Amino acid sequence: MCGRFAQYSSRDTYFDALGVDDSDYIHDPESIGRYNVAPGTNVLLINERDGELKLDPVYWGYGPEWWDKQPLINARVETAASSRMFKPLWNHGRAVVPADGWYEWKRSGNKKQPYFIHHKSHEPLFFAAIGKDPFDNPHGHEGFLIVTASSNEGMVDIHDRRPLVLTADAVREWLSSDTSSKEAELIAKKAALPENSFLWHPVTAKVGSPKNQGKELIQKTDDTVF
Repeated sequence: MCGRFAQYSSRDTYFDALGVDDSDYIHDPESIGRYNVAPGTNVLLINERDGELKLDPVYWGYGPEWWDKQPLINARVETAASSRMFKPLWNHGRAVVPADGWYEWKRSGNKKQPYFIHHKSHEPLFFAAIGKDPFDNPHGHEGFLIVTASSNEGMVDIHDRRPLVLTADAVREWLSSDTSSKEAELIAKKAALPENSFLWHPVTAKVGSPKNQGKELIQKTDDTVF
């Protein structure tokens, strides 16, 4: 699953990584600076409207009016396209979360060690997401969910689920309203970065509190819990 991530680069960095023409968006080189993004907060989300990429602050969590539980934050790629609850979002609310990495906790007995996971070349990441479109209008808790996939190979030692990270050149097709639900399923299978694209290292337990922010949260620590 993905329950915490980092979104600290600038808007320009994310759009440049997508190869977006620099005349198609308002430049902002200032770092976003969020090293500990938690559910239940507004998160910058890339979506497409009228053929153009937009970056909107959107609530991380989804729970329609009839939902009487805590808003959900993840949707499994294996079932999202066919689920009664998520199918409309998959069909008409595909989006992307630009990020720099995410956190997972490895458990040993009653102890948990957090790890920061990032691209091995420190490139921006683009998490597949689905949500309540249009994203430029608030919908209370009808925000977005991060699509997750199963972990394979060495990453399963950290956690059995991970965000579905799309390659940069697949983002526009994923977002396009011309892309059918079936085509989006194919993108999710064929255009996701494999586990060997990532590196991870242990980080401070301070990341467990969303009140803590700052670059020190993503730095490798020798002070591990086990």
